[in-house]
Amino acid sequence: MKIRDRIVELRRVPASQLAPNPRNWRRHPKAQADALRGVLAEIGIAGAVLAREREDGVLELIDGHLRVETLGDREVPVLVLDVDEAEALKILATHDPLAAMAEADPALLDDLLREVETSNASLKAMLDELAKESGSSPPDFEPVSEHEQSKLDEKAATTCPECGHVFQS
Repeated sequence: MKIRDRIVELRRVPASQLAPNPRNWRRHPKAQADALRGVLAEIGIAGAVLAREREDGVLELIDGHLRVETLGDREVPVLVLDVDEAEALKILATHDPLAAMAEADPALLDDLLREVETSNASLKAMLDELAKESGSSPPDFEPVSEHEQSKLDEKAATTCPECGHVFQS
């Protein structure tokens, strides 16, 4: 099987300059957006979005719409792909579902989750749900008071601890 490397370059572009794909079929519930903000606050940006360069020079998203919406004018790493519109649509249709086909090993996930620490309620809820769906045991996170969580959520939604940039909620 011949496999082509379709990545042309890595660019850092203000998220607001990336065009959403009008055919994006994924919708992002509040819980997902809250968990993403928690990850951005606790870790920062740890992955690139996927885009193709249209004939008019505009970068059109293939994957990463929620990250782009969340980051506003903040720069985001973009893997620019050498794909045409039809190929971009195929990636759009298959990228997330292909990843979702992976199966969890409950014992390994249980071990992993026991080592993951978070003080973010949205991340805790996401990890608890992941454990529940995979048959693993939910990790034991230290409880955070409602007042402390409110302060953490406010800070997480507004400031990146890594660089100090302000996120738009």
